Amino acid sequence: MSLLDTINKNNLPKHLAIIMDGNGRWAKQQGLLRVIGHENGTKSVRITIENCAKLGIENLTLYAFSTENWNRPKLEVETLMKLLIKSLQKELITLQNNNIKLNAIGNIELMPKSAQKELLEVIEKTKNNSRMTLTLALSYGSREEIVSAVKKISDKVKNNIISIDAIDDSIINEHLYTQNLPDVDLLIRTSGEHRISNFLLWQIAYAELFFSEVMWPDFREEHLYEALISYQKRERRFGKTSEQIK
Repeated sequence: MSLLDTINKNNLPKHLAIIMDGNGRWAKQQGLLRVIGHENGTKSVRITIENCAKLGIENLTLYAFSTENWNRPKLEVETLMKLLIKSLQKELITLQNNNIKLNAIGNIELMPKSAQKELLEVIEKTKNNSRMTLTLALSYGSREEIVSAVKKISDKVKNNIISIDAIDDSIINEHLYTQNLPDVDLLIRTSGEHRISNFLLWQIAYAELFFSEVMWPDFREEHLYEALISYQKRERRFGKTSEQIK
């Protein structure tokens, strides 16, 4: 029996998020430039997207570029932006063939105009697709997202649009980049690092975490299946006891 055969299609995460880590170290281990690692990582992205869609996962969010990544060497950042444009142009066919809608979260305005243009074009062309929503976290930082939400809510309180007493989880959710997405059920991080790295801090409050030793360029369907099988073996209690959820 294959790993795929052991996955319960009725118990899949409605929202899977992945921190795609290890591109640079993968390249370094092989004596290659870091950019080669990023280029090889795009194959893992395609494989993961296609397999999630086939399995029936409704929402997939990929941490593609963080606010902290702007501090990397200028040449690497420029190369990453060019690679993003190339990937968007190339993968549009994959998205259309698999009926996948593209979404993006983060401070997109900080990105080069050419990257913004390509991103918005692909979002527009796939807006009516309904099989799965693929969200790219670009120029994204969770703390920045939460600060932005607090400012928006504060401004509405100041202008008597909402009252302080009305502020609850749902109000905060409405002011996050992910307002149209459900909370994360499963978060995967590759490359053996055991950190969240400022990614969806609010949204992963009750997520199951899975840390893989595999570098992102080597991440394949069997590694995705292993994470999903691990997820399905866990008891999700959301603060309750085992007896309460049975």
